[in-house]
Amino acid sequence: MKKLINSPDSVVADALRGVEAAHGDRLRVTFDPFTVVRADAPISGKVGLISGGGSGHEPMHGGYVGPGMLDAACPGEVFTSPTPDQMLAATKAVNGGAGVVHIVKNYTGDVLNFEMAADLAKAEGIEVETVLTNDDVAVEDSLYTAGRRGVGVTVLVEKIAGAAAAAGRNLQEVAEIGRRVNANGRSMGVALSACTTPASGRPSFELGEDEVEIGIGIHGEPGRFREPIGSAAQLASRLMTPILEDLPFRSGDRVLAFVNGMGGTPLIELYVFYAEVAKLAAEHGLKLERNLVGNYITSLEMQGASITLLKLDDELLRYWDAPVDTPALRWGA
Repeated sequence: MKKLINSPDSVVADALRGVEAAHGDRLRVTFDPFTVVRADAPISGKVGLISGGGSGHEPMHGGYVGPGMLDAACPGEVFTSPTPDQMLAATKAVNGGAGVVHIVKNYTGDVLNFEMAADLAKAEGIEVETVLTNDDVAVEDSLYTAGRRGVGVTVLVEKIAGAAAAAGRNLQEVAEIGRRVNANGRSMGVALSACTTPASGRPSFELGEDEVEIGIGIHGEPGRFREPIGSAAQLASRLMTPILEDLPFRSGDRVLAFVNGMGGTPLIELYVFYAEVAKLAAEHGLKLERNLVGNYITSLEMQGASITLLKLDDELLRYWDAPVDTPALRWGA
């Protein structure tokens, strides 16, 4: 195992010290418990948005804290849910009197701990709404979930719901918009290699030299099946077909196409992959009105990619285009 770390036991704390050093002008980082919070939070009268999950998926979630997106993030240990005390601390830190939305990926630890934190916050008089993401079409259940996993659409929920909150929408409206994004988004991923967590020092699964894993999760979980590696066109088709069939997407739909790198795939390959996604979308009659290409929800150093398609309407498009100013996502600000 070769990693730029000091010790497997201090990876998250050391990374947060780096975040604080790089972005201390715009973020507040706490270490007991771990939280990343907008420097200007809480904002009076604005709905607060928090999310969180295990570390190792950077830039999600801490990289999305800032105007137009999240108000706070709770980083757990690598691939491990944050704790309820982190979530409660973040909730209280961003509560400006209009309530707080919790954006939760459908992993068992995340769901249970966010539920407990929401109950504790409500006991302190803070209104909380929860948006659960479960967009992965690859599997119904996995090592970490009951039901579908929350993956790429989480980034889109955070951006669009964040813009709605910034525009002054109320708690129920922001939560409804987030749920609508989740309901209209579908994702699936492929791995060309496994990842290695600092604590284990071993790859999360074994792949042959010429094999890929179709339908992986962001914690290195194996997917639907493995097969010999094909071309970018073949792999894009492998992922796009179940995505298109699941919603289903129909000719004439307006779509945002998100090609995400899993951490170890160079951008040149992601653009090769996006070209195939765009071609398949056009053949299906979809109108690609927006796109996002890059490493936005990763799995440490895993080589691979995921595809997320989101069916757009005028409101979702308007909030996607709205200004955002975070360390990892920024436009119009």
